[in-house]
Amino acid sequence: MISRYKIINDPVHGFIEIPSGVVLQIIEHPYFQRLRDIKQLGLTNLVYPGATHSRLSHALGAMHLMREAITILRNKGTDITPHEEESAAAAMLLHDIGHGPFSHALENNIIVGVSHEQISLALMRRINREFGGKLDTAVSIFEGSYPKQFLHQLLSGQLDADRLDYLKRDSFFSGVAEGMIGLERIIKMMAIADNNLVVEQKGIYSVEKFLISRRLMYWQVYLHKTVVAAEQLLTQILSRARSLAAKGEELAGSPAIRYFLVREFTPESFAKDEVLEMFARLDDTDIMSAIKQWQFSLDKVLSVLCKMLTERKLPKLKLSNNPISNRDFSKSCSDFYAKNPWIGDDISCFVKKGEVENRGYDAKEGDIKILTTQGDIEDVYQISDMLSAKAFSGITKKYFLCTANLN
Repeated sequence: MISRYKIINDPVHGFIEIPSGVVLQIIEHPYFQRLRDIKQLGLTNLVYPGATHSRLSHALGAMHLMREAITILRNKGTDITPHEEESAAAAMLLHDIGHGPFSHALENNIIVGVSHEQISLALMRRINREFGGKLDTAVSIFEGSYPKQFLHQLLSGQLDADRLDYLKRDSFFSGVAEGMIGLERIIKMMAIADNNLVVEQKGIYSVEKFLISRRLMYWQVYLHKTVVAAEQLLTQILSRARSLAAKGEELAGSPAIRYFLVREFTPESFAKDEVLEMFARLDDTDIMSAIKQWQFSLDKVLSVLCKMLTERKLPKLKLSNNPISNRDFSKSCSDFYAKNPWIGDDISCFVKKGEVENRGYDAKEGDIKILTTQGDIEDVYQISDMLSAKAFSGITKKYFLCTANLN
Protein backbone atom coordinates (compact mmCIF):
# COMPACT_ATOMS: atom_id res chain seq x y z
CA MET A 1 0.00 0.00 0.00
CA ILE A 2 1.40 3.43 -0.94
CA SER A 3 1.66 5.80 2.03
CA ARG A 4 0.17 9.29 1.82
CA TYR A 5 2.63 11.70 0.29
CA LYS A 6 2.29 15.26 -0.96
CA ILE A 7 4.37 17.71 -2.96
CA ILE A 8 3.84 21.46 -2.68
CA ASN A 9 5.13 23.79 -5.39
CA ASP A 10 6.74 26.69 -3.55
CA PRO A 11 7.81 29.79 -5.55
CA VAL A 12 10.95 30.21 -3.44
CA HIS A 13 12.31 26.67 -2.94
CA GLY A 14 10.57 24.76 -5.73
CA PHE A 15 8.98 21.44 -4.87
CA ILE A 16 8.64 20.79 -1.12
CA GLU A 17 8.05 17.18 -0.11
CA ILE A 18 5.48 16.60 2.63
CA PRO A 19 5.90 13.15 4.19
CA SER A 20 3.02 11.19 5.63
CA GLY A 21 2.65 10.98 9.40
CA VAL A 22 2.84 13.75 11.98
CA VAL A 23 4.06 16.42 9.54
CA LEU A 24 1.09 15.94 7.23
CA GLN A 25 -1.29 15.79 10.19
CA ILE A 26 -0.01 19.17 11.42
CA ILE A 27 -0.39 20.78 8.00
CA GLU A 28 -4.00 19.59 7.80
CA HIS A 29 -4.79 20.84 11.33
CA PRO A 30 -7.07 23.93 11.57
CA TYR A 31 -4.58 25.71 13.85
CA PHE A 32 -1.92 25.48 11.16
CA GLN A 33 -4.28 26.35 8.30
CA ARG A 34 -5.14 29.55 10.18
CA LEU A 35 -1.66 30.84 9.23
CA ARG A 36 -2.87 31.07 5.62
CA ASP A 37 -4.76 34.22 6.64
CA ILE A 38 -1.91 35.91 8.51
CA LYS A 39 0.52 37.97 6.46
CA GLN A 40 4.18 37.25 7.07
CA LEU A 41 5.09 40.93 6.84
CA GLY A 42 2.04 42.59 8.31
CA LEU A 43 1.40 45.93 6.61
CA THR A 44 4.57 45.90 4.51
CA ASN A 45 2.47 45.43 1.37
CA LEU A 46 1.47 49.10 1.76
CA VAL A 47 5.05 49.88 0.70
CA TYR A 48 5.97 46.76 -1.31
CA PRO A 49 2.73 45.61 -3.00
CA GLY A 50 3.99 42.08 -3.64
CA ALA A 51 4.70 41.36 0.03
CA THR A 52 1.41 39.60 0.71
CA HIS A 53 2.80 36.11 1.44
CA SER A 54 1.51 34.24 4.48
CA ARG A 55 2.91 32.73 7.64
CA LEU A 56 1.81 29.35 6.29
CA SER A 57 4.09 29.55 3.24
CA HIS A 58 6.99 30.63 5.47
CA ALA A 59 6.39 27.73 7.88
CA LEU A 60 6.41 25.25 5.00
CA GLY A 61 9.62 26.75 3.60
CA ALA A 62 11.36 26.71 6.98
CA MET A 63 10.33 23.08 7.50
CA HIS A 64 11.78 22.23 4.09
CA LEU A 65 15.11 23.86 4.98
CA MET A 66 15.17 22.06 8.32
CA ARG A 67 14.87 18.71 6.55
CA GLU A 68 17.52 19.75 4.00
CA ALA A 69 19.93 20.65 6.81
CA ILE A 70 19.28 17.36 8.61
CA THR A 71 20.04 15.43 5.40
CA ILE A 72 23.38 17.26 5.05
CA LEU A 73 24.31 16.69 8.72
CA ARG A 74 23.39 13.03 8.46
CA ASN A 75 25.60 12.63 5.39
CA LYS A 76 28.47 14.06 7.45
CA GLY A 77 28.05 11.39 10.09
CA THR A 78 25.72 13.05 12.60
CA ASP A 79 23.33 10.58 14.20
CA ILE A 80 19.77 11.86 13.67
CA THR A 81 17.02 9.27 13.88
CA PRO A 82 13.92 9.33 11.64
CA HIS A 83 11.85 10.23 14.71
CA GLU A 84 14.13 13.17 15.51
CA GLU A 85 13.92 14.37 11.92
CA GLU A 86 10.13 14.19 11.98
CA SER A 87 10.02 15.94 15.35
CA ALA A 88 12.36 18.73 14.24
CA ALA A 89 10.27 19.24 11.09
CA ALA A 90 7.10 19.34 13.22
CA ALA A 91 8.64 21.89 15.61
CA MET A 92 9.67 24.03 12.63
CA LEU A 93 6.15 23.93 11.19
CA LEU A 94 4.72 25.05 14.51
CA HIS A 95 7.33 27.62 15.56
CA ASP A 96 5.17 30.58 14.44
CA ILE A 97 1.73 29.13 15.09
CA GLY A 98 1.22 31.56 17.97
CA HIS A 99 1.46 34.68 15.81
CA GLY A 100 -1.56 36.92 15.99
CA PRO A 101 -2.99 39.06 13.18
CA PHE A 102 -0.44 40.99 11.13
CA SER A 103 2.41 39.06 12.78
CA HIS A 104 4.79 41.33 14.74
CA ALA A 105 2.82 44.52 14.05
CA LEU A 106 0.22 43.78 16.72
CA GLU A 107 2.25 41.65 19.14
CA ASN A 108 1.65 42.83 22.71
CA ASN A 109 -1.25 44.95 21.49
CA ILE A 110 -4.22 42.65 21.03
CA ILE A 111 -2.89 40.33 23.73
CA VAL A 112 -0.78 42.41 26.10
CA GLY A 113 2.08 40.77 27.97
CA VAL A 114 2.08 37.39 26.19
CA SER A 115 4.62 36.73 23.43
CA HIS A 116 3.89 34.75 20.28
CA GLU A 117 6.47 32.16 21.40
CA GLN A 118 4.48 31.52 24.60
CA ILE A 119 1.26 31.18 22.61
CA SER A 120 3.00 28.89 20.10
CA LEU A 121 4.08 26.59 22.94
CA ALA A 122 0.55 26.51 24.37
CA LEU A 123 -0.90 25.61 20.97
CA MET A 124 1.76 22.95 20.42
CA ARG A 125 0.89 21.33 23.74
CA ARG A 126 -2.80 21.41 22.84
CA ILE A 127 -2.14 19.72 19.48
CA ASN A 128 0.16 17.24 21.23
CA ARG A 129 -2.72 16.17 23.48
CA GLU A 130 -4.90 15.65 20.39
CA PHE A 131 -2.12 13.59 18.79
CA GLY A 132 -1.65 11.39 21.85
CA GLY A 133 1.84 12.62 22.74
CA LYS A 134 3.35 12.28 19.26
CA LEU A 135 4.82 15.79 19.60
CA ASP A 136 6.64 15.24 22.91
CA THR A 137 10.04 15.38 21.22
CA ALA A 138 9.01 18.32 19.02
CA VAL A 139 7.98 20.30 22.11
CA SER A 140 11.29 19.57 23.86
CA ILE A 141 13.22 20.66 20.73
CA PHE A 142 11.17 23.88 20.62
CA GLU A 143 11.83 24.55 24.32
CA GLY A 144 15.55 23.78 23.97
CA SER A 145 15.50 20.94 26.49
CA TYR A 146 16.22 18.11 24.03
CA PRO A 147 19.72 16.61 24.53
CA LYS A 148 20.77 17.19 20.91
CA GLN A 149 21.07 20.95 21.26
CA PHE A 150 21.89 21.51 17.61
CA LEU A 151 18.30 20.61 16.67
CA HIS A 152 17.06 23.56 18.70
CA GLN A 153 19.74 25.77 17.13
CA LEU A 154 18.44 24.81 13.68
CA LEU A 155 15.00 25.88 14.90
CA SER A 156 15.95 29.03 16.80
CA GLY A 157 19.42 30.52 16.55
CA GLN A 158 21.53 33.06 14.71
CA LEU A 159 21.63 30.89 11.59
CA ASP A 160 18.44 28.87 11.84
CA ALA A 161 16.12 27.56 9.13
CA ASP A 162 13.57 30.18 10.14
CA ARG A 163 15.87 33.11 9.26
CA LEU A 164 17.23 31.46 6.15
CA ASP A 165 13.71 31.07 4.80
CA TYR A 166 12.25 34.43 5.74
CA LEU A 167 15.18 36.41 4.35
CA LYS A 168 14.97 34.76 0.95
CA ARG A 169 11.15 34.65 0.96
CA ASP A 170 10.70 38.27 2.06
CA SER A 171 13.28 39.38 -0.50
CA PHE A 172 11.50 37.43 -3.25
CA PHE A 173 8.03 38.83 -2.55
CA SER A 174 9.07 42.39 -1.70
CA GLY A 175 11.41 42.62 -4.69
CA VAL A 176 14.26 43.89 -2.49
CA ALA A 177 17.28 42.11 -3.95
CA GLU A 178 19.53 42.72 -0.92
CA GLY A 179 17.86 39.82 0.89
CA MET A 180 18.84 37.18 -1.64
CA ILE A 181 21.27 34.91 0.21
CA GLY A 182 23.16 31.76 -0.71
CA LEU A 183 21.22 29.60 1.71
CA GLU A 184 21.95 26.39 -0.21
CA ARG A 185 25.69 26.82 0.38
CA ILE A 186 25.18 27.77 4.02
CA ILE A 187 23.21 24.59 4.61
CA LYS A 188 25.75 22.44 2.79
CA MET A 189 28.54 23.91 4.95
CA MET A 190 26.76 23.12 8.24
CA ALA A 191 28.34 20.64 10.63
CA ILE A 192 28.12 19.59 14.27
CA ALA A 193 30.89 20.06 16.83
CA ASP A 194 30.46 19.37 20.56
CA ASN A 195 26.68 19.08 20.11
CA ASN A 196 26.51 22.57 18.58
CA LEU A 197 25.74 23.78 15.09
CA VAL A 198 28.79 25.19 13.28
CA VAL A 199 29.65 26.25 9.73
CA GLU A 200 32.77 25.03 7.98
CA GLN A 201 35.22 27.85 7.25
CA LYS A 202 34.84 27.57 3.49
CA GLY A 203 31.25 28.75 3.95
CA ILE A 204 32.20 31.95 5.77
CA TYR A 205 31.60 34.24 2.77
CA SER A 206 28.02 33.00 2.52
CA VAL A 207 27.57 33.64 6.25
CA GLU A 208 28.95 37.17 5.81
CA LYS A 209 26.48 37.78 3.00
CA PHE A 210 23.68 36.44 5.21
CA LEU A 211 24.50 38.86 8.03
CA ILE A 212 24.86 41.84 5.72
CA SER A 213 21.62 40.95 3.92
CA ARG A 214 19.74 40.63 7.19
CA ARG A 215 20.92 44.02 8.34
CA LEU A 216 19.98 45.66 5.03
CA MET A 217 16.57 43.96 4.97
CA TYR A 218 15.81 45.41 8.39
CA TRP A 219 16.35 48.99 7.20
CA GLN A 220 14.87 48.55 3.72
CA VAL A 221 11.87 46.35 4.55
CA TYR A 222 11.12 45.50 8.19
CA LEU A 223 11.99 48.96 9.56
CA HIS A 224 11.23 50.99 6.44
CA LYS A 225 9.92 54.28 7.81
CA THR A 226 6.57 54.01 6.00
CA VAL A 227 6.11 50.45 7.28
CA VAL A 228 6.85 51.65 10.82
CA ALA A 229 4.36 54.52 10.35
CA ALA A 230 1.65 52.10 9.17
CA GLU A 231 2.30 49.79 12.14
CA GLN A 232 2.11 52.72 14.56
CA LEU A 233 -1.25 53.64 13.07
CA LEU A 234 -2.53 50.08 13.37
CA THR A 235 -1.43 49.75 16.99
CA GLN A 236 -3.05 53.09 17.80
CA ILE A 237 -6.33 51.93 16.27
CA LEU A 238 -6.33 48.79 18.43
CA SER A 239 -5.32 50.79 21.49
CA ARG A 240 -8.22 53.20 20.98
CA ALA A 241 -10.64 50.32 20.41
CA ARG A 242 -9.48 48.61 23.63
CA SER A 243 -9.91 51.87 25.53
CA LEU A 244 -13.47 52.31 24.26
CA ALA A 245 -14.33 48.65 24.92
CA ALA A 246 -13.02 48.98 28.48
CA LYS A 247 -15.51 51.85 29.00
CA GLY A 248 -18.34 49.57 27.93
CA GLU A 249 -18.80 50.79 24.38
CA GLU A 250 -20.10 48.14 22.01
CA LEU A 251 -17.81 47.87 18.99
CA ALA A 252 -18.54 46.02 15.77
CA GLY A 253 -16.41 43.00 14.96
CA SER A 254 -16.17 39.23 14.94
CA PRO A 255 -16.67 37.27 18.18
CA ALA A 256 -12.91 36.62 18.28
CA ILE A 257 -11.81 40.26 18.07
CA ARG A 258 -14.45 41.35 20.59
CA TYR A 259 -13.36 38.57 22.96
CA PHE A 260 -9.77 39.82 23.05
CA LEU A 261 -10.64 43.53 23.17
CA VAL A 262 -12.38 43.32 26.56
CA ARG A 263 -10.12 40.88 28.41
CA GLU A 264 -6.65 40.84 29.93
CA PHE A 265 -4.41 37.78 29.61
CA THR A 266 -1.30 36.20 31.10
CA PRO A 267 0.77 33.30 29.73
CA GLU A 268 -1.20 31.05 32.10
CA SER A 269 -4.46 32.08 30.41
CA PHE A 270 -3.45 30.06 27.37
CA ALA A 271 -3.65 26.83 29.32
CA LYS A 272 -7.43 27.18 29.00
CA ASP A 273 -9.08 25.58 25.98
CA GLU A 274 -11.54 28.46 25.58
CA VAL A 275 -8.76 31.03 25.17
CA LEU A 276 -6.88 28.84 22.68
CA GLU A 277 -10.02 28.21 20.64
CA MET A 278 -10.85 31.91 20.45
CA PHE A 279 -7.26 32.74 19.51
CA ALA A 280 -7.37 30.11 16.76
CA ARG A 281 -10.27 32.02 15.18
CA LEU A 282 -8.34 35.29 15.07
CA ASP A 283 -6.52 36.36 11.90
CA ASP A 284 -5.92 39.38 9.64
CA THR A 285 -9.45 39.31 8.24
CA ASP A 286 -10.95 39.89 11.70
CA ILE A 287 -8.86 43.02 12.17
CA MET A 288 -9.46 44.51 8.72
CA SER A 289 -13.17 43.72 8.83
CA ALA A 290 -13.44 45.48 12.20
CA ILE A 291 -11.44 48.49 11.00
CA LYS A 292 -13.70 48.86 7.95
CA GLN A 293 -16.67 49.01 10.33
CA TRP A 294 -14.98 51.19 12.94
CA GLN A 295 -14.34 53.93 10.36
CA PHE A 296 -18.03 54.75 10.82
CA SER A 297 -17.79 54.76 14.61
CA LEU A 298 -19.43 57.57 16.58
CA ASP A 299 -16.05 58.03 18.28
CA LYS A 300 -14.42 60.53 15.94
CA VAL A 301 -10.86 59.62 16.94
CA LEU A 302 -11.36 55.92 16.14
CA SER A 303 -13.21 56.81 12.94
CA VAL A 304 -10.44 59.10 11.69
CA LEU A 305 -7.67 56.63 12.55
CA CYS A 306 -9.46 53.81 10.71
CA LYS A 307 -10.10 55.95 7.63
CA MET A 308 -6.41 56.85 7.54
CA LEU A 309 -5.54 53.15 7.24
CA THR A 310 -8.27 52.10 4.81
CA GLU A 311 -7.50 55.08 2.54
CA ARG A 312 -3.72 54.70 3.02
CA LYS A 313 -3.23 58.20 4.41
CA LEU A 314 -0.35 57.06 6.58
CA PRO A 315 1.34 59.15 9.27
CA LYS A 316 4.51 61.04 8.46
CA LEU A 317 7.50 59.56 10.23
CA LYS A 318 10.93 61.09 10.72
CA LEU A 319 13.87 58.91 11.75
CA SER A 320 16.79 60.25 13.77
CA ASN A 321 20.01 58.84 15.18
CA ASN A 322 19.34 60.75 18.41
CA PRO A 323 16.36 60.56 20.79
CA ILE A 324 13.52 62.96 19.99
CA SER A 325 13.80 65.88 22.41
CA ASN A 326 10.84 66.91 24.56
CA ARG A 327 11.03 70.31 22.90
CA ASP A 328 10.65 68.89 19.37
CA PHE A 329 7.88 66.56 20.50
CA SER A 330 5.97 69.36 22.22
CA LYS A 331 6.31 71.59 19.15
CA SER A 332 4.90 68.83 16.91
CA CYS A 333 1.98 68.37 19.27
CA SER A 334 1.31 72.12 19.36
CA ASP A 335 1.50 72.46 15.58
CA PHE A 336 -0.81 69.50 15.07
CA TYR A 337 -3.30 70.74 17.66
CA ALA A 338 -3.37 74.21 16.07
CA LYS A 339 -4.53 72.65 12.80
CA ASN A 340 -6.90 70.16 14.45
CA PRO A 341 -8.36 71.72 17.62
CA TRP A 342 -11.21 69.20 17.71
CA ILE A 343 -8.76 66.58 19.00
CA GLY A 344 -8.79 67.97 22.53
CA ASP A 345 -7.03 65.68 24.99
CA ASP A 346 -6.54 62.90 22.43
CA ILE A 347 -3.40 64.36 20.86
CA SER A 348 -1.43 61.23 21.89
CA CYS A 349 -3.47 59.23 19.37
CA PHE A 350 -2.02 61.28 16.51
CA VAL A 351 1.50 62.33 17.54
CA LYS A 352 3.90 59.73 18.95
CA LYS A 353 7.60 59.21 19.48
CA GLY A 354 9.49 55.98 19.92
CA GLU A 355 12.42 53.89 18.75
CA VAL A 356 13.23 50.94 16.52
CA GLU A 357 16.11 48.47 16.75
CA ASN A 358 18.15 46.74 14.06
CA ARG A 359 19.49 43.50 15.49
CA GLY A 360 21.87 42.53 12.73
CA TYR A 361 23.82 40.20 15.00
CA ASP A 362 22.89 40.13 18.67
CA ALA A 363 25.42 38.02 20.58
CA LYS A 364 22.85 37.53 23.36
CA GLU A 365 20.89 35.30 20.99
CA GLY A 366 23.87 33.00 20.57
CA ASP A 367 26.87 32.97 18.26
CA ILE A 368 27.51 31.80 14.73
CA LYS A 369 30.41 29.42 15.19
CA ILE A 370 32.90 28.73 12.41
CA LEU A 371 34.83 25.46 12.25
CA THR A 372 38.26 26.51 11.01
CA THR A 373 40.46 24.43 8.74
CA GLN A 374 42.68 23.81 11.80
CA GLY A 375 39.75 22.28 13.67
CA ASP A 376 39.22 25.23 16.02
CA ILE A 377 35.83 26.82 16.67
CA GLU A 378 35.66 30.62 16.47
CA ASP A 379 32.89 33.21 16.48
CA VAL A 380 32.26 34.49 12.96
CA TYR A 381 33.09 38.15 13.51
CA GLN A 382 36.39 37.26 15.20
CA ILE A 383 37.80 35.62 12.09
CA SER A 384 35.91 37.41 9.32
CA ASP A 385 38.00 39.84 7.30
CA MET A 386 34.86 41.69 6.19
CA LEU A 387 32.56 42.07 9.15
CA SER A 388 33.10 44.71 11.79
CA ALA A 389 32.68 43.35 15.30
CA LYS A 390 31.23 46.67 16.39
CA ALA A 391 28.69 46.80 13.57
CA PHE A 392 27.56 43.19 13.68
CA SER A 393 27.70 42.28 17.36
CA GLY A 394 25.72 45.32 18.54
CA ILE A 395 22.23 46.72 18.19
CA THR A 396 21.57 49.89 16.20
CA LYS A 397 18.78 52.12 17.44
CA LYS A 398 16.96 54.84 15.59
CA TYR A 399 14.37 57.17 17.02
CA PHE A 400 11.20 58.39 15.36
CA LEU A 401 8.61 61.11 15.54
CA CYS A 402 5.31 59.99 14.02
CA THR A 403 2.63 62.53 13.12
CA ALA A 404 -0.78 61.71 11.65
CA ASN A 405 -1.55 62.93 8.14
CA LEU A 406 -5.07 64.42 8.18
CA ASN A 407 -4.74 66.52 5.02
